[in-house]
Amino acid sequence: MAESDNIVAETAEKIFADLADAQTINSDKKGNWKAPLWKALSEAGLPLSWVPESCGGSGASLAEGFSVLSAAGRFAVAVPLAETMLAGWLLSLAKIASPEGPMTVAPASPKDRITLNADGTLSGRARDVPFAKEAKHIAVLAHGSSGLSIALVDAAGCGIEAGLNLASDPSDTVTLNNIQPVAIAPAPGQFNQSQLMLMGGVARSLQIAGSLESMLEVSVRYSNERVAFEKKISKFQAVQHNLARLAGESAAALAAATSAADAIANCKTFDDEVFLEAASAKIRCSEAAEKGSAIAHQVHGAIGFTIEHILHRYTLRALAWRDDFGSESYWAVELGKLVAARGADELWPLVASR
Repeated sequence: MAESDNIVAETAEKIFADLADAQTINSDKKGNWKAPLWKALSEAGLPLSWVPESCGGSGASLAEGFSVLSAAGRFAVAVPLAETMLAGWLLSLAKIASPEGPMTVAPASPKDRITLNADGTLSGRARDVPFAKEAKHIAVLAHGSSGLSIALVDAAGCGIEAGLNLASDPSDTVTLNNIQPVAIAPAPGQFNQSQLMLMGGVARSLQIAGSLESMLEVSVRYSNERVAFEKKISKFQAVQHNLARLAGESAAALAAATSAADAIANCKTFDDEVFLEAASAKIRCSEAAEKGSAIAHQVHGAIGFTIEHILHRYTLRALAWRDDFGSESYWAVELGKLVAARGADELWPLVASR
């Protein structure tokens, strides 16, 4: 990691440590912690990390932004930071300036489609859009007769049906009925919806990997504090075995997510090699979220299932993030299609290229 990446990551870590402590958030039933956290993040320029200065952003590199998402995952923050970063990145591809305030991106599901009508308005429905209810603007990828366009939409003009994901964070249905965008421009030549999903999938992979790191830390700490039969449960072989498995899942997720992030940060186009990295990361991190969450709760026993304990902040979000921007089953099928299309002789060269 470059020195600038470290500075950005350290800034994010400090803000999260000061204003997003899991126990403090757990005790705050009214959500008063959100406004100070978002203000601090905005003042540091983190939500618009991927937006160039010419479009009103911070002009940070992709690698620097990815380091912010890793930190966000370790604190399991329930604010639209990743969504605003993705929206700003999408808008910047069309050289559309990003407004202030939280944003989200649509569509967030590979089967949804927004249409650009002949009169320049937008119509369609996007399901499971994260934090749409809390967003002031939505960055939209729309299909038109002349190709893809990227649009900035005022969320207040959209029909938003509130929903919740597994972690009780907003996951809403957004309906656009002949909505006039605030700004719209053609998408870059080879850009498509799959690339938006891959970018979102890598963002979620990094967040999942970060949450798994925290699950491991919390579980190890608890096992060294909890005493049963007059000795710490960390001394029991079964618990040691489970913690080793959790460490393995955490390491695998971190390796897959950071490798995919590095591939995107250093690529010129989303080619087959980048597709392999990003899709594989989403698949592996989603699998790790399922296995790691189960192990963490098993180590904690009954107390880990209580709403008062912080463990569920990490496990439920990691499990919820599995479904955003394409589930592991969706990407497994897409990856299979890629391999089949290239043919058997191209499988090993594709894998070995990464």
